[in-house]
Amino acid sequence: MQHPGLKRRHWFIFPLLLTILLLVSACGNNTSKGGNANTRNAAAAPAASEQPVQTVEPAAFKTVTTINGEIKIPVEPKRIVAEEYLGSLIALDTIPVGAPGLTLENMYFKEALAGVADTGAYGKMSPEKILELEPDLIISGMADSYETLSQIAPTIIVPYGDLKNAHEELTYFGELLGKEQKAKAWLAQYDQRIAEAKATVNAAIPADATFSILEHSGKKVWAYGDNFGRGGQPVYQALGRKPPAEVGEEIMEKQWAEISAEVLHKYAGDYLIVTDNDQTVQDYKNDPIWGSLSAVKNNHIYVWKEEKSWYYDPIAVLSQTEELAAWLTE
Repeated sequence: MQHPGLKRRHWFIFPLLLTILLLVSACGNNTSKGGNANTRNAAAAPAASEQPVQTVEPAAFKTVTTINGEIKIPVEPKRIVAEEYLGSLIALDTIPVGAPGLTLENMYFKEALAGVADTGAYGKMSPEKILELEPDLIISGMADSYETLSQIAPTIIVPYGDLKNAHEELTYFGELLGKEQKAKAWLAQYDQRIAEAKATVNAAIPADATFSILEHSGKKVWAYGDNFGRGGQPVYQALGRKPPAEVGEEIMEKQWAEISAEVLHKYAGDYLIVTDNDQTVQDYKNDPIWGSLSAVKNNHIYVWKEEKSWYYDPIAVLSQTEELAAWLTE
């Protein structure tokens, strides 16, 4: 026989269980709704196993057009080896990690390159030395070195003479290195100082006076144009002076010409800027051929050494222009 108290307990427990079941069901429905929302969110994002692995972002690159086609280079190169154009790099506060010994001796910015590694002979840099420096960009003017250098790092070849003046050079490298504003600021100061030097010369020297850019070594003499160093850039470009009319077109087109003693007078203007490592102004005055030129007779001859006249970068041209202006206005 069933105990009466037990029957009453069953009657009490059943409604209680039903209430619990209803509550559990309600909670389950709420959880289900929340679960649907989470499912939608999960559908919008990949599963944990599909999430991309977080890695260090590689250095940013950009593509530039060169004589060797399109080349990818770092947006902000940190370790540049430069065979050419060091003056422009320095003007842009960019110091290379390596450069040829000859360029490291450039008197116009030698101090700025203290500690820069010597990569060998100019025009024949050592691949082994460059490799040791682990460059992320190489800059050169030697087209025939591209195949070798480009196997080490992205290589930009800008052949000698392609950039015609300080403005073209600074603008090009400012864009290449992402330093356009710094290039503009440097060129603004450059233009101001050049204008001041030019004004002093114009006040002292007749406008129609002709200038010759010459180099004398041993028994050989060369005449140069406005983009071959030796003073051509400061005289013809910065100061706006002209060569003798008879040879002006030839000099500016070819940029250089070897001349004999017999035709020296044709190439000699009213003022002579002469590169010579051995002879002095007095030596030229004593020479029967040179001494017969009106420029030498009038003491309108300036003699300087290769270490001063060869360089043609913007920093050198600015310094040379002010040096020649000081001589012309003494």
